[in-house]
Amino acid sequence: MIDNIVALDLETTGVSPDNDRIIEIGMARIVDGKVVATYNQLIDPQITLSSRITEITGITQLDLADKPTIEDVIDEVLSFIGDSVILGHNVKFDYSFLKVAASKNKKIVPNKVIDTLKIARKLLITAPSKKLTFLCEYFGIDPGHSHRAFDDAISAYRVYEKLSAIAPEEELINNPMEVSYSVKKESPITPAQLRYLTALCSQHNITLQKDINEFTKSEASKTIDGILSNVGGYGKKQASEI
Repeated sequence: MIDNIVALDLETTGVSPDNDRIIEIGMARIVDGKVVATYNQLIDPQITLSSRITEITGITQLDLADKPTIEDVIDEVLSFIGDSVILGHNVKFDYSFLKVAASKNKKIVPNKVIDTLKIARKLLITAPSKKLTFLCEYFGIDPGHSHRAFDDAISAYRVYEKLSAIAPEEELINNPMEVSYSVKKESPITPAQLRYLTALCSQHNITLQKDINEFTKSEASKTIDGILSNVGGYGKKQASEI
């Protein structure tokens, strides 16, 4: 087993690193199998949270209202990680979001990763599921609050311990890999989005968390979708038509 790891998990507004935002970061620095430092922070995504994400995570818009943005904390997040190997379950997902957030703030994430999902797929071929929740049950691990960043980060490391104990070859669990993800260039909010989002905010008396003219195209689309999901549309026009 690798003796210096940062277990990491993120909760986000959706599944697209380029279009969605981080809403929670959970990390644990683990040295020689012991947790020596932790980081757990809710993040204000500055866009409207969908009811679906609240249903999955239990995190509400109100929970995020007074929290820092990713721009406020990215330096301390990267400082916490340092040059350690990052461990997570389906870690490319979390790494990609982290890389996008870092790139927006002119930072880089050069770390290699250990993916417990990939290891589980190699070692537990006949297991009916490789999801983190299933593996916690399979190995008798207390998952804490599933779909919350810190607890899922710890769960991923505990799964790593269990997988390490049954791995026939050291290379299967002690071989960090690089993650390839290209950050897409962002486009500004379109005139049609600007008109529609302005109308939605006026109709529903919504105050945006930053100047509407500073929104990117993807942020505007996500905010419109969130408003439509939570409070309904403006006439019959759909966000997908913009």
